[in-house]
Amino acid sequence: MAPAARVDRFEIFFDLVFVFSFFIITRATARDITVGALLHALLVLAVLWWSWVVHSAVAARVRLGEGFVPVLMTVGMAALFTFALSLPQAFQDVRGAAGPIVAAVSYIVVRLVHVLLYLYVVRDSPNERRQLMRFVPEMAGSTLLLLAAALIPLAIHGSAAAPLVRDGLWALVVLLQYGTGLLTGSWAGGLASAEHWTERYDLILVIALGESVISVGVGSNLIGQPPTAAAVAAAVLGIFFTAALWWAHYDMIGPAARIALHAAEDGPRITMARDAYGYCYLPMIAGIILFALGAEDIVSDITNPQIPDWGPALGPAVALLFGGVILYLCGSMLFQLRILHTVSWTRVGTVGLLAVCIPLAERLPALGALALLTVICVGMVGAEVVIFEEGRTALRRLILEERASHEAHEAAYRARWHEPNEPDEGE
Repeated sequence: MAPAARVDRFEIFFDLVFVFSFFIITRATARDITVGALLHALLVLAVLWWSWVVHSAVAARVRLGEGFVPVLMTVGMAALFTFALSLPQAFQDVRGAAGPIVAAVSYIVVRLVHVLLYLYVVRDSPNERRQLMRFVPEMAGSTLLLLAAALIPLAIHGSAAAPLVRDGLWALVVLLQYGTGLLTGSWAGGLASAEHWTERYDLILVIALGESVISVGVGSNLIGQPPTAAAVAAAVLGIFFTAALWWAHYDMIGPAARIALHAAEDGPRITMARDAYGYCYLPMIAGIILFALGAEDIVSDITNPQIPDWGPALGPAVALLFGGVILYLCGSMLFQLRILHTVSWTRVGTVGLLAVCIPLAERLPALGALALLTVICVGMVGAEVVIFEEGRTALRRLILEERASHEAHEAAYRARWHEPNEPDEGE
């Protein structure tokens, strides 16, 4: 992997398959939103996200779209797709354990693909192969625990302890994975391209935000319904607050973080990449799923002709909507603190305001609750544009200079393709 490497198209293809899992988690949870269902969704998301972190560490060492690697990664994508399809049955109390077993086996295949690929990368480096052995207990333990979570509840089916055993084993998987990442220190090898790493994570977050819009559209009865004024207003507000959350990360924090990671070297760069992107992105992704669930419920109420237009949102929709945005912003602040060593007071104030407004939003009409959230999010973005104008302008100038220099270098290199061929000697 070259220091200035960028994300290739095959990686984006893989990411689209991966984010399908987010869609499945949202759809499975939306069928019956309970505390248990939300806990299961977060457990599955944490395990799934760890596989993404491992995948990104491997992809930072080898081009996924070149040589035989796409063939191996296609096997991994098929296993990942199968894992996603089995998620709705992973926690169901049924006599047949097909869903949990398929989830466990497909997850094992995904991890084996990563191990085989990484062994190929470090085949000429005995030291890196030894470092890789530090992660063998985590991989073996995770797969065995997932298999146990599929088989033990089946053996004690009908017992009140079966769901507790299953959930406890999944929780142990999460603790083992993220604890191993912290205790083992830096990953084997290095991080040659900070550009590739930051771009890869930025893309997965963008795709997740787009998935939330799709989930709301698919699950809220907007498709096939007559475009009433309330439905159009809800759709527009949903796009506006999602765009505000995109802006909150990609206007200043994301670009500044990319520069900070470029500036770091060796071990500090690896731990910064692990903590900020591998760990702090998880609450942001979880927040996206939660506010997608809340927005879907609210928009469904708005488009339901049997529910009064001015009635409040039913169930936990408002708490999920506001809570998801709060979690997203808290993850963003943790990310900012870890990589930039700063926290924006505007974000702290916005999180506090959102928390205070939840009781009020639960009494407002469903459309009013969505409008209130949108006003707060858009207001935060507008305030930051005005308050941090000087820093924002300086950052934009630096990025523009970097981009112009990079493009000039590329243009100079490609200009050689237009130069006439020099005649051979003797002509």
